[in-house]
Amino acid sequence: MKNEIHPTYFPEARVICACGNTWNTGSTQEEIRTDVCFKCHPFFTGEQRIVDTEGQVDRFYKKLQARQEFISDQEARDAERVSPERPIAELELTKRSTDILAKAEITIVGEALAALEQGEQTLLDLDGFGRKSLSDLKKALRKFGYQLPEVDELAV
Repeated sequence: MKNEIHPTYFPEARVICACGNTWNTGSTQEEIRTDVCFKCHPFFTGEQRIVDTEGQVDRFYKKLQARQEFISDQEARDAERVSPERPIAELELTKRSTDILAKAEITIVGEALAALEQGEQTLLDLDGFGRKSLSDLKKALRKFGYQLPEVDELAV
C-alpha cells in the first residue's frame, strides 16, 4: 500500500439511525447518520408502512389524483355533450329547419329524439320539413354523439 493516499479508517465508527438505534462498525467516517435501519425498516419489522424520504410516494399520489380529476372532467364533458337538454340551435342546422322545429315546439334535442322514436313521419309531417332537413338533423345528432332510435321500416 502506498502511504498517505488512503483515507483514515475508523474501526469503531458510530452509526446513528433516525429511530434512535445506534451501533458501531468500521468506516472511513467517524459518525454516520441514516434515516432507516434494520430495526425500523418495514422489510425487517414486517410493519405495513411506506418509507418515503424523497417524496416519491406523494408525487405518485398527486399524479394519480390529477389523472382521476382529468378522467372525471372528461366524462362530465362527454355527458354534457350528449345532454338531451341541448338546444336545437346548437346543432347548426339551417335557419329554416330550426325555425320549423321551433314552430312545432321542438326546441331541445330530447324532444327531437322523442319525435324520432315515434317515427320519421312525425317530423316529415311538419309543414316545410322534408327529407333533406331530416337527413341534416340526423347527421347533426350523430356528429354530436347522440344515439338515434332504431326506425322500424315496416311501420313506416
